[in-house]
Amino acid sequence: MKIKRILLYILLVLFIIPSSVASERPYVLLISLDGFRWDFINRGLSPNIQWIAENGVEAISLEPVFPTKTFPTHYSIVTGMYAENHGMISNSFIDQETGERFGLRNRDMVENAKYYQGEAIWETLRRNGIITASYFWPGSEINIEYRRPHHYHQYDHDRPHLDRIEGVIEWLQLPEENRPRFLTLYFSDVDSEGHQTGPYSDEINETIVLVDSLMGILLDRLEDIDMLDKLNIILVSDHGFTEVTSDRVIELQHILDDYDVVTDGVGPVVMIKPDNPEDIEPIYLRLREEEENYKVYLKEEMPAYWHYSAHAYIMPILVVADIGWSLSPWQYNPARGYFATGGNHGYDNKHIDMHGIFYAIGPAFRPGYRTGTIRSIDIYPLIMEIFGLKPRSGIDGDLNNIRFLLKE
Repeated sequence: MKIKRILLYILLVLFIIPSSVASERPYVLLISLDGFRWDFINRGLSPNIQWIAENGVEAISLEPVFPTKTFPTHYSIVTGMYAENHGMISNSFIDQETGERFGLRNRDMVENAKYYQGEAIWETLRRNGIITASYFWPGSEINIEYRRPHHYHQYDHDRPHLDRIEGVIEWLQLPEENRPRFLTLYFSDVDSEGHQTGPYSDEINETIVLVDSLMGILLDRLEDIDMLDKLNIILVSDHGFTEVTSDRVIELQHILDDYDVVTDGVGPVVMIKPDNPEDIEPIYLRLREEEENYKVYLKEEMPAYWHYSAHAYIMPILVVADIGWSLSPWQYNPARGYFATGGNHGYDNKHIDMHGIFYAIGPAFRPGYRTGTIRSIDIYPLIMEIFGLKPRSGIDGDLNNIRFLLKE
């Protein structure tokens, strides 16, 4: 009889208890409204977002990592790492060893796992037996199966908004054994309009109304399937926006044309790599002599709070424009793009214009709680805490900076 009791106990541990634990695991939906600046909520155009903020946790702002570009900032949110550590140093950059260019519009590059050197939330959860899903997020399409969410879509900029929302709803209605407990959802509308018309236009206000209506539809659909009270919703943006104009362009070609160099970037940040390493110092000194409305740094002398000097992809010289100014390594020509008109981001991450939003609501979060600025790199350990898991070692985020947003 004793042997039978032992066997019964083993069966309970192997089958019944894991099933029970799985059913009690929390749900987390991480939503990004790309480019939604920290103060857009104050315009009185977003009642649904305001409802989330007022009834859950509302941070004054979310401080992104440097550079305040879409791919680095999004990947820092889900890895808890600075760009110099996860390797996604910009939306576009050159691999210094191979000469290949990573670009967010290059499907092969976007899916190439070597450029994503951190471990995303869905990877950590997957290793711990938790099902995950992503309706778009930088890094979710990696070409290694075990590094992707269980359910995911290749990014399609023109995918209808309602299809994205219904995709999440369908995942949350899957049978228990296939249902994701962690999901992401992404909308690019504010970022796209912000670049075109800037952060103070009538068009950007109309876009704020649009994305807020999408949040209203999402909340209604979650209520329809009886998931609204069960789901922890974290609503963020990757960065903010500032206004740029064509009369605030700094042309660098009169200096750079005297040297054989490779440049990378335009607008807020330009990196420079001379073909001859001996040219690094004279280029740097010439840029310093004319330093106005920008700052120039050697790779090893950048501000420590940027955490932007350790990675091999970062070039020896970095030029960063003052807020609202734009850099051009060639003679500026408006026909080359809109980087110097409308709005832009990518500047110093401490500048408030570059800050995004953080609102969270659900059973894990304190209701009606207000706090100051929080850091995007602390979101990864926060989500690990919600799931009762230890974060991956070696991250830059710190749970102690953000744990207080959760209920006791």
